[in-house]
Amino acid sequence: MRPDLEREYVEYVRGRLPRLYRTAYLLCGDAHQADDIVQATLTALYTHWKRASAADNLDGYVHRILVRRYLDERRRRWSKVLLGDAVPDLPAQSDHGFEDRDALMTALRELPKGQRAVIVLRFLSDLSVEATAEALGCSEGNVKSQCSRGLAALRGALGPVMIHGERNRP
Repeated sequence: MRPDLEREYVEYVRGRLPRLYRTAYLLCGDAHQADDIVQATLTALYTHWKRASAADNLDGYVHRILVRRYLDERRRRWSKVLLGDAVPDLPAQSDHGFEDRDALMTALRELPKGQRAVIVLRFLSDLSVEATAEALGCSEGNVKSQCSRGLAALRGALGPVMIHGERNRP
């Protein structure tokens, strides 16, 4: 790759890496798998940087790669294998919203992969309906219907949850 293109790539990745990692983590719910997904995404982006950098919506292009890598990981049988006979104990975080985040991540994991991808891209990555449709390679109507079904499923699964810092009262 030419040095000027490589410099553009590095600058782009440096600015977007935290958001890409966050999106991958919200999709898969596992820090190590999120690392793998982001790495695969950035590798694919690097190999096609000249074409990608010419895209009208580079962020949408990259989100599409990321979602495809996530879906590819879900399809592989080996990704469901747990290495070892016990899950290691993890230290509890001192953050007060842990229970709410845990409930949200559990509810997200139970959504079908299409609904999960739409919810994560729309609400947790702040993409518009149009950008989400472009990233997923589907119609805007599909994004809206998947979003509606996903939100209904989340509301049913979560019950009273934290909204704007206060717990809803029944």
